[in-house]
Amino acid sequence: MGISSSAPSRTSHQRGWSWGAALAGAATTAAAAGVLVCRPRDPSFELISIGLSTFHFRPPAALDIGLTLTVHSTNPNVVPVRYGASTVSILYGGACLGTARLDAGGQPATSCRLLHLPARLDALEMAHHAGAILADVTRRHMELDAEVEIVGEAAVLLWSRRFSVRIDSHIVVDPVFLEVVEQDNRSEMQLSLV
Repeated sequence: MGISSSAPSRTSHQRGWSWGAALAGAATTAAAAGVLVCRPRDPSFELISIGLSTFHFRPPAALDIGLTLTVHSTNPNVVPVRYGASTVSILYGGACLGTARLDAGGQPATSCRLLHLPARLDALEMAHHAGAILADVTRRHMELDAEVEIVGEAAVLLWSRRFSVRIDSHIVVDPVFLEVVEQDNRSEMQLSLV
């Protein structure tokens, strides 16, 4: 009778630490963190104030009203943006009461700035809504909507990516003192991958 050895045999391979696996794991983690940090986020806009810039009455019925809209703009993204000129539609009761002009420009990464938008109200459209506007003035409560689409480019390393931002705002103002009472601003950004 032979004596059998009870020494453990190694039938399974023992996995050791590998530089390749460590580098692959680190690269995957860095890529995931980069996607989370650099993913595009919607900018935010808030109407700070409305100022009367011109008010002219020209008989028989021409009324020229100019406003300056002060808007606080925030770019939460880690890249600067450049954008083209756009027109903001100012709506009252679903009808276009006037427009504001956003000039072409840019905004640095992760920054805030104040934009001063010149606006014009359409006297003819205001005349069509004169009864409702006068009722709002007596109540000191006027509801307006604003819509704009801004198109531009975001600079990412050595190339630029086109984007568009659609902004829809619902604003309640005191038409006597031109004060912003409350607002709901929604923006949605589309980034072109081509």
